[in-house]
Amino acid sequence: MIKRSLLLLGCLVSAASFAAINQTKGDFEDKFRQLDEVLPTPNVYRNAAGEPGHQYWQQQVDYKIHVTLNEDKRRIDATEAIQYHNNSPDTLKYLWIQLDQNKYRSDSLSAMTTSFGGIGTRGPATQAAKDDKPARISLAALRKMHFENDVELGYDIRKVEDSAGNPLKFTIVGTLMRVDLPSPLKPKGTFDFNIDFSFNMVEENAVSARAGYEHFPDDAREGGNDIFMLAQWFPRLAAYTDYEAWTNKEFIGRGEFTLEFGNYDVEITVPADHIVSSTGALQNANDVLTDTQIERLKQAENAKRPVFIVTEEEALENEKAGTNDTKTWRFKAENVRDFAWASSRKFIWDAKGYQQGGDIQPLVMAMSFYPKEGGDLWKKYSTESVVHTMEVYSRFSFDYPYPVAQSVNGPVGGMEYPMITFNGPRTTLRDDGTRTYSQGEKRYLIGVVIHEIGHIYFPMIVNSDERQWTWMDEGLNSFLDGVAGREWDPTIPWGVEPRDIIDYMKSETQVPIMTQSDSVLRLGPNAYTKPAAALNILRETILGRELFDFAFKEYSQRWMYKRPTPADFFRTMEEASGVDLDWFWRGWFYSTDHVDISIDKVSKLRIDTRNPDIEFDRLRQDELDKPTSLTDIRNREEGKTLWVEENDDVSDFYDEHDRFTVTNKERNKYNKWMHKLKDWERAAYERAVKEDKNYYVLDFSNKGGLVMPIILELTFKDGSTDNMYIPAEIWRRTPKAVSKLIVTEKDKELVSVTVDPHWETADVDVENNHYPRQIIPSRIEVFKQKKKSGKVHRDIMHDMKTKLKSDDELKSLSDSDDW
Repeated sequence: MIKRSLLLLGCLVSAASFAAINQTKGDFEDKFRQLDEVLPTPNVYRNAAGEPGHQYWQQQVDYKIHVTLNEDKRRIDATEAIQYHNNSPDTLKYLWIQLDQNKYRSDSLSAMTTSFGGIGTRGPATQAAKDDKPARISLAALRKMHFENDVELGYDIRKVEDSAGNPLKFTIVGTLMRVDLPSPLKPKGTFDFNIDFSFNMVEENAVSARAGYEHFPDDAREGGNDIFMLAQWFPRLAAYTDYEAWTNKEFIGRGEFTLEFGNYDVEITVPADHIVSSTGALQNANDVLTDTQIERLKQAENAKRPVFIVTEEEALENEKAGTNDTKTWRFKAENVRDFAWASSRKFIWDAKGYQQGGDIQPLVMAMSFYPKEGGDLWKKYSTESVVHTMEVYSRFSFDYPYPVAQSVNGPVGGMEYPMITFNGPRTTLRDDGTRTYSQGEKRYLIGVVIHEIGHIYFPMIVNSDERQWTWMDEGLNSFLDGVAGREWDPTIPWGVEPRDIIDYMKSETQVPIMTQSDSVLRLGPNAYTKPAAALNILRETILGRELFDFAFKEYSQRWMYKRPTPADFFRTMEEASGVDLDWFWRGWFYSTDHVDISIDKVSKLRIDTRNPDIEFDRLRQDELDKPTSLTDIRNREEGKTLWVEENDDVSDFYDEHDRFTVTNKERNKYNKWMHKLKDWERAAYERAVKEDKNYYVLDFSNKGGLVMPIILELTFKDGSTDNMYIPAEIWRRTPKAVSKLIVTEKDKELVSVTVDPHWETADVDVENNHYPRQIIPSRIEVFKQKKKSGKVHRDIMHDMKTKLKSDDELKSLSDSDDW
């Protein structure tokens, strides 16, 4: 896009020109220079403090939709009435609409540009070429190709007209549609229009989509049953922003969504035996629920544990038959940026009230919808995980503002929308017909529910631009899901600690966090783990919890229902904490440097007292401390007698007094020097000599390029230890190497120093973190030991599944170097 390219080019030229100035004196690099040449200039829309400016604006789009699910054809037919509010200061000649379902067309940009072998640096095709062997096509790839060839995918746009029924000219461009307005839409104006549309749903397991249907052929009902998950399902307005104007970038698949807030009134017509979970509050419970179900919902409001609204037995009965009758469920949602829903006769439904207090939404209904395949795993942990997430996230940001928060089990590994999330893990069927789940599946469920419910805060309320900056929601959310996870059970490997990003930080496939979503080489570590680890370090090591939590909450509340950019986050965290963090943002978010601080040398110094009685004794002791000459040792062993021993009658003054004997000449010189000192100098000198403390100089080198605080554990001869924190600013004048003087009491003799003893800075090389050097266990041997138990592969798979949006990302990762 020209405008985006020019804006980006301007930023890059500015930054590059600053960095590319050739220096003729030295090679100094200022790691602490301000980000002024990188961040956009503050203005009336976004001020220098990182908060919305006094003329901040954003558009609003309201929808009224009636949608019908054709279960047999797995097809959606719908009409939508859209009201667009132009709150910008600009006059608009056309509107851009997102048509996300067009991604699945065979001629889409996504389909045409997907390379064989996935996103990694060593996919099947390149590896086959290297090995001189033919590459193999996976069964999943064949299934995808056959499904796309058998089913016509993408939108069927049947009608686009204004509110009076007049046709509007529209042009479809891939996953976008431009609607030309009959007359320019001026600021503060509104425009009403209607779209009729249909599309065939994708089979999620075949296409690896963010939504779709999942088929259960073995259910008792003839032909089996389906779970339907509807997301990115209706033509939605693209965002129009102050920083980019129309955000009409093609939807390729990875970069997610940039949307406007609005109000929704949606009628969903489904088979009468289906249960529907949806964004919004149900408006016609009496029409679609039984009296028993309504009463159970009321009981759930104050229940200690989730209450079944639809029991497993009732869901099993629903599975058996089917019906030609339909019901229409009506939901309303206010001030949301998207709308999603799910429908199936297989759903068990449980609920529990979260009494959070507050004025806006004192009661939130946490709910889960899942088939029998969810089993005890979902009964025990899904809804409880929803409540736990709200309890933790609200503490860091704001009260949950919506009436419901839902977790729905289906084919999607994990995906989020306002008030509703889709989550994938299930139980396993045993040979005896009972169901069980592994420890990995339990951890996966708890982790993915926390993560996806957390997304309702970021970006469904704090409305960042996912298409450009994936890290702004995934990274922030991964950081918070790690906090919430460790408050659930710290023994679960949540995967967002600094130590979890070490391998990526030193890899050659690392790109800056600020890279646009679709261009990132390894999305998981880049957009999830690295920014999460960075924020963890910022909270626990650099700012401390009090400053960090205050600033993070300030950011969250400033940008509720608004659209922040990275600059707004960076500036708010600095402004609210009172700490200059430009060096941190530059290193962690704009560079591919890594942390590797080496302690190279420790030298023990002592005060030069200039007192000959002290200094000559020291010299004598130094001489005595030297190893005995090997020649002298062997002469003694051979019984050789020294000349001075055989001729002891010959001696002089120097046999009684060695070269370390103090004379009046040295003492007079010392006294003359003391006499010249000022009184305060003499007092300070005498105190220092009397205290006789230990002075050590620690030499450090920055081998990774990323400046960070130096965290030390000092171990003393008496067995005691002490911790020392040196701020990152120590590197400001010499970013490649620094020395630090430390002073200890006379009885605290230093014997060893360890850098980053608790692994809190993501230092990639622990071998140079010790002085004296230590023997480090072989990483190969450690890996072999873990591999024997089968632990490594399972933990990595489950940890990454928690972070991934779909199984095709997982497949691409497993086929590449992304592990």
